[in-house]
Amino acid sequence: MTDDGGSETTWLDEDEQRSWRALMMGMTLLLDRLDDDLHRSCNLSLVEYEILVRLSESEGRQLRMAHLADALAHSRSRVTHTISRMERAGLVARSSSPEDGRGVIASMTDRGWDLLERMAPIHVTGVRDNLVDLVSPEDFRALGRVMNAVADHLVAGHPEMEMRRVSGSSDGGRASLRD
Repeated sequence: MTDDGGSETTWLDEDEQRSWRALMMGMTLLLDRLDDDLHRSCNLSLVEYEILVRLSESEGRQLRMAHLADALAHSRSRVTHTISRMERAGLVARSSSPEDGRGVIASMTDRGWDLLERMAPIHVTGVRDNLVDLVSPEDFRALGRVMNAVADHLVAGHPEMEMRRVSGSSDGGRASLRD
């Protein structure tokens, strides 16, 4: 069998297919569960939670909207829509960039910070219960290496999408409430 480009396709073997499908199912179910946990607890989506986390990690708890969209690997229109909803809820505020007046800055409000502080333990518990504590530390580190290889490959052409942070803190990232 050939693909549309005329080159020979290397199809997944049975083990690779099984692993690929397990990854897809596991990621779908995990993200749905984490999203449901946040919705049940405070009517916040996983994407909204991640926006609050990104803002909490940024200087002054603020980011340019374009940078936020890139860091989340979402379209600018999707992030704009989500930020509008969060702004109506009082979790974030938007303003013009003082640097050039053209860019838009999203800033976390005190209400957004308070919500993030309340929700972080719920989210981290969900991550632990549904992923981290189900496997050995070695398997979890291996998963991290695999996903870093994927991220390195996919980010190589789009460095603005880099969202991983290297944290030298001894608090496990709690200073910024990062999961």
